[in-house]
Amino acid sequence: MDPVILSRWQFAVTTIYHFFFVPVTLGLAIFLAMLETRYVISGDEIYKRMVKFWGKIFLINFAIGVVTGLVQEFQFGLNWSEYARFMGDIFGAPLAIESLLAFYLESTFIGIWIFGWDKISKEAHAAVMWMVALGSNLSALWILIANSFMQNPVGYAIRNGRAEMTDFWALVKNPNVWYQFPHVLTAGISVGGFLVMAFSAYHLLKGNPKTKDFFQRSFRWAAVYALVGSTLVGLIGHAQGQFLAGNQSMKISAMEGHWDTEQPGSFSVIAIIDEKNQENTFDIKIPYALSYLLYNDFSSEVVGINELQAESVALYGPGDYIPPVTLSYWSSRTMIGIGLLMILVSGLAVLWSFKNDLEKRPWFLKVVIPSGLLPTIAITAGWLIAETGRWPWIVHGLQKVENAVSPNISPGNIIFSLVSLSLVYGVLMIVGISLALKYGKSDPPAADVIGE
Repeated sequence: MDPVILSRWQFAVTTIYHFFFVPVTLGLAIFLAMLETRYVISGDEIYKRMVKFWGKIFLINFAIGVVTGLVQEFQFGLNWSEYARFMGDIFGAPLAIESLLAFYLESTFIGIWIFGWDKISKEAHAAVMWMVALGSNLSALWILIANSFMQNPVGYAIRNGRAEMTDFWALVKNPNVWYQFPHVLTAGISVGGFLVMAFSAYHLLKGNPKTKDFFQRSFRWAAVYALVGSTLVGLIGHAQGQFLAGNQSMKISAMEGHWDTEQPGSFSVIAIIDEKNQENTFDIKIPYALSYLLYNDFSSEVVGINELQAESVALYGPGDYIPPVTLSYWSSRTMIGIGLLMILVSGLAVLWSFKNDLEKRPWFLKVVIPSGLLPTIAITAGWLIAETGRWPWIVHGLQKVENAVSPNISPGNIIFSLVSLSLVYGVLMIVGISLALKYGKSDPPAADVIGE
């Protein structure tokens, strides 16, 4: 078997497992900081209880996220040594900063937050939670700075067959970062909001009068939080798409199943993709719409996959520069469709929670419970687009995936580690989800104390 394909599968499996937990950490950290700030301002003890209750799920998720993330960096040296050799001078800097600054900041303040209840002032304790949220999101920022170089290389020079950093601040100011990071941040907000809404809906359906006020408030806060996140992630995603139209045109055309150049470009609502013959055998289109979505006018040309392939051959030499179009197309439709559904669900949740009409609509509460998974599905689809949409490149325009894998690693070694990691990660995911369900479905008094 091909070591390149096996190494791809291993990195994909471990990354997807890991990223199930990352957005929850990003979103819940800010949510908890907001609730604790509300407690400090109002003095209302119910907000303290809310912080402690939802904090249990945050801590479980954080622990699983750390464990599943540790393996990622080892793969660069084991499976992707040629990538590490080529990119190490650039990729290593933001990852080192992430570990030494952001991760330790986050981890240190989490310890203070867990054991600091009633030992430091409530104002200081709330400030600690904000530092946890800052550390979590700074960690994501530095990882995305590294990833953005792979999407849009800047601030480098090729010397002795390696990419060497020439301008650190160009790396930080990479325009791709400042679309990608807000997109990930607001996606995390959506995840946190929908998670709290789902558990709150479960409790409201139970109809326990002792916890009614607790979960009504939790639901209301989470609904607003989810609506803000879902709306912003869509708007930022649209802006990011327009940036990619000029920066990674092949990725955009693959997302749209757009084989041939059109002026103006039509938006494909739904299509059956035939990658072998490079055409869509069935396609429902909206005329002019793609030009408007990408360029804010109804007359711009949208270059097709076939022409972009010819341009790539002329620029980089013979080869197949077309990413997996079917995967990109349907991942895009999944992401966009779920994103619109999230705005609808969270919008209705805000409306009916503030009107105190939730108990009159048990059907809606039943809908909200499984909708807690919607942001995670959308995020997974989005990352599939981000990473597979630039194939065959691992570093866009500089290094192909096939040239990045370790030259001496055997298929047997990769299969062993792939199966082993899949099993271990599977067990960790089961444990993490089971614990989250246990504490999320428990009543507040059973999950009220952290570190006491």
